[in-house]
Amino acid sequence: MISVIRFVEVENRVVSATYRNLMIKAKVVLVDKTSGTQLPDPVTTIASPVPAGSLRIRLSQEVRPGTYFLVAFNGHGSYLAKSAEFEVR
Repeated sequence: MISVIRFVEVENRVVSATYRNLMIKAKVVLVDKTSGTQLPDPVTTIASPVPAGSLRIRLSQEVRPGTYFLVAFNGHGSYLAKSAEFEVR
């Protein structure tokens, strides 16, 4: 089963994405492309029993302008999927 997370857009500091094959307790984190650092906030946990859906992640003011991507991990912390890169302004 191949997991996918697709970036859709950033509007008003809200990141929209869709996902497929992410199970309950999977975590989606924001990663800074330049440093490769996972941001401690925001972290979104999949709570739906349905393995496909959409996410809306509100960015805090601590998230600086730059290039980012989303990474999904399963409940045990193993890598599942990575989104395309996107710009936060």
